[in-house]
Amino acid sequence: MGPVNRAIRTPDQRLRVFVSSTLRELAPERRAVRAAIEQLNLAPVLFELGARPHPPRELYRAYLDQSDIFVGLYGESYGWVAPGDEVSGLEDEYLLAPHEMPKLVYVKEGGEREARLQELLGRIKDDDRVSYAYFTDAEQLAELARGDLATLLAERFTLAADTSSESGEPGAWTGGVVGLPAALTALVGRQRELETVVSLLADEDVRLVTLTGPGGIGKSRLSIEAANRVRDGFPGGIAFVDLGSVTDPGLVPAAIAAALGIRDVGDGTLHEKLRMAVRDRHMLLLLDNVEQVVEAAPGIRSLLTDAPHLTVLATSRILLRITGEHGVELGPLALPDMRHGANIARALAAPSVDLFVARVRAAKPDFELTEDNVEDVERICIALDGVPLAIELAAARARVLTPAELLERLDRRLLVLSGGSRDLPERQRTIRSTIEWSTQLLEPSQRELLTRLGLFAGGFSLDAAEWIADGIPDANTLDDLGALVDGSLVHQEDRGDRAVFSMLSTVREYALDQLANRADAAALRDRQVAFFVRLGEQAEFELEGADQLEWFALLAEESDNLRAAMRHLLDTRQWAAAAHFAWTLYVYWWIDGHLGEVHGWMGEVLDSGDELDDLTRATALYFTRAIAFWQDPDEWLVPGLDESAALFRREGERSGEALALISLALALLGAREPDTDRADEALDASLALFRESDDRWGEAMALVTLGRVALLKQDVRAALARFDESLAVAKRQHDDLGETIALHHRGWAQVLLGEFGVARACFEQSLSLSARLGHDEGVAYALEGLTAVAAGSGDGERAGTLFGAAQVVRERTGLYDAPSFSFHQQFVDGILAGPGAGVFEAARTRGRHLHVDDAVAYALEAA
Repeated sequence: MGPVNRAIRTPDQRLRVFVSSTLRELAPERRAVRAAIEQLNLAPVLFELGARPHPPRELYRAYLDQSDIFVGLYGESYGWVAPGDEVSGLEDEYLLAPHEMPKLVYVKEGGEREARLQELLGRIKDDDRVSYAYFTDAEQLAELARGDLATLLAERFTLAADTSSESGEPGAWTGGVVGLPAALTALVGRQRELETVVSLLADEDVRLVTLTGPGGIGKSRLSIEAANRVRDGFPGGIAFVDLGSVTDPGLVPAAIAAALGIRDVGDGTLHEKLRMAVRDRHMLLLLDNVEQVVEAAPGIRSLLTDAPHLTVLATSRILLRITGEHGVELGPLALPDMRHGANIARALAAPSVDLFVARVRAAKPDFELTEDNVEDVERICIALDGVPLAIELAAARARVLTPAELLERLDRRLLVLSGGSRDLPERQRTIRSTIEWSTQLLEPSQRELLTRLGLFAGGFSLDAAEWIADGIPDANTLDDLGALVDGSLVHQEDRGDRAVFSMLSTVREYALDQLANRADAAALRDRQVAFFVRLGEQAEFELEGADQLEWFALLAEESDNLRAAMRHLLDTRQWAAAAHFAWTLYVYWWIDGHLGEVHGWMGEVLDSGDELDDLTRATALYFTRAIAFWQDPDEWLVPGLDESAALFRREGERSGEALALISLALALLGAREPDTDRADEALDASLALFRESDDRWGEAMALVTLGRVALLKQDVRAALARFDESLAVAKRQHDDLGETIALHHRGWAQVLLGEFGVARACFEQSLSLSARLGHDEGVAYALEGLTAVAAGSGDGERAGTLFGAAQVVRERTGLYDAPSFSFHQQFVDGILAGPGAGVFEAARTRGRHLHVDDAVAYALEAA
């Protein structure tokens, strides 16, 4: 197969993989391939994600035109041949795939294939441009597809990780950064505004560009398109920050930090962590929906001041009023000119009509603009003031209404609504009125579901929708949700094997307005929060076992909703529920870098002035003390942790008491005069409690801490024995996180014993597991351990490269100032004091330019 002419970058501009097969016959195989595609961060293109079972030729031709790789799955059936066609849709898809498109074909073994399918497969097999393989079941197919796609990516496409190697740009590290959302539709009628924004972003003297306009005018879509156009001008990367669910300006730094992959572990201010993460990066920060937190503008200005190569693109209904801001106002799409009567060519020249026709065709592919309907379409766009969101909502109804019927209903509804909401700008009233009109076409159960779904701060699952829908009369949640998706009021996206739904901020605002004055509003909010409290209870022990990776990913997707649930519990002074919620998700808060936030939340509980039950106070004391054991342990941490352990003991919570004792031991070891004997006592008691309660995760943590005490006493052999015990417990539990921690400590014990080969193996295993878990701190620890191994083995260049990469991981994730269990610095100092200092420093600079994935690959390559 020849090379692809255009370079396609991934993951931020994701490759699209078209999957062709019969639908029902190979449904499990299609799901397996879709999962494999998404695991490689590629975008699957499958008809069941939104199209009818037998889509017309024009539709799948359009899908193929937008795709980059063809994957064909074949079983026994040739597929349906539509009336008037000579071949089935299955064969037509293969024939329509462009000549130069890479093609991966998989044929299921066994069964009796239809004659026309046999003939088709014979021709495919003879095509030397096609990769052809057999499979027996969905599991084997997924493995084949994953491997073939990975090979294809490496051989034929340009990856995002390659973008900064020649630029010398300090800031190529992009691990953990939230990239731009995939654009699901083409941008229509915004060429002039797009060119203006792109020009401004390309100007090195422009640091802040703000797209303004009312909700629903298309600011987010245009900003994403503009950011994609200037991607090559920002070698430090592009980070997307959705502020749509943030209502407190004080939480904006946390939202930016989360998008940048910064971990807030309570060891410093977020402002300092942000400054450190972006200070030397030539990158673009896209802040979406800033209007509701515009009071955060001074913090944005401070960030721009601290980072001379940072550019901010913001979308807002109002300007931020920051010095140096360049505003670009986005108005409605141009309307058709009807002064000389209706005309198809003139109508299509108007962007508003162009958008309407495009969106109608997405729902009804055979729609055409004709002499009979062109005037109605033009009048629809004029009635909607050319506002994109209003046009899209109306177009969604064209599946069941003709343009004439749509215009009649729309005119009648807008006339009724035109007298309301006079405090809103005219275009904003049009959007609100169109949303209201769209909801009036729904069944009562569907309208009620839409109102309740507005409670979700971010996306939501089908389970969450069913939970909040409980009690709606005559409801069928699956059907009702489908109707909302069909009406473009709710959007659906497939992530792995589950569907995730979301709403535009404008629609969510409308839904919340409908709920605001209802008598049951508080009860519904409590019920919505209860869903996430229950999710925390389900996750608590899953996070400590074999399925922890899947649970980390699930909870990360729900982060906005988890934060909002906690905020509600605190605002309504439900202290016991808040403490319980924090406790069940302890492992998630830790690994995903939210312990600093939890510290603040539990501080509110303690400072409330209300009487707290013992378990709530014990939990709040733990979170406000345990994550700061290196800060003034003699003054307030040791007494606080003592009290926490005692309260847990009084309540019979053995695991809670044991965990508090571990933190107490660490505080005692960090005191100005370390009390190793008392720390030993606390840890022995902790270990016994964990074992009595059959808490394997806690047992593994206690064993590691006991090993650290042994190292402080310079008994390396005893420490190694403890680390080995911890590793064995974690492996029995299938706890990858526990394994990474035990392996890291075991590696340092081996270094201290001079066993550099064994130490390297430990650090490499820890690195592999940490990278798979997305555990940034574990990645940094492992790179530092391998730095020491390389330095101790006399390889200054490798040591420098690994040290530079580790530094950047810590700086970019906010982990640079946290206490760490690592002895690499003494090995680094030894090199810097010798003749190899120059080689080391040059390599360190190269290491700082590595993308995190490249750093991990370099660290794991054979010596």
